[in-house]
Amino acid sequence: MNVEKLTKAYYYFFYKLYKWIGEENGWADWKAGIAVMAFEIWLLLSIGSYFSFFTKKATELSFTTPIVLIPFLCIFIINYLMFIHTNIWKEYVKEFDLLPKRKNNIGGAIVFAVFLFIIGNLIFSFYLMSQVDWAQYR
Repeated sequence: MNVEKLTKAYYYFFYKLYKWIGEENGWADWKAGIAVMAFEIWLLLSIGSYFSFFTKKATELSFTTPIVLIPFLCIFIINYLMFIHTNIWKEYVKEFDLLPKRKNNIGGAIVFAVFLFIIGNLIFSFYLMSQVDWAQYR
């Protein structure tokens, strides 16, 4: 998958959130951007949980630790550049609005499945973490 397709998919993810929130509501672009960041953070958190589970190494998750701060800053900078710094996302909204209804419905189903996957993945990773007796690994 090339960068252009990945970028377009990222904007489509934002677009579906923007439409589900309702563009007539105030601050829909900000709300959609925050939701995108939340899903990215949840995905990274589940990856970190799996890493801790499989390596049996407890990781301190504090906002001041590099393992948390660096990914958070990367997510924030990417989202800032894509959604706040420029209005390119508005052009993508116009483009995606022109898609045939069937194609947009299929895309919405895929985005919804990704949402469910990320949330389910996070819950499952927390479940796995709860099954470990961390006292014996310290």
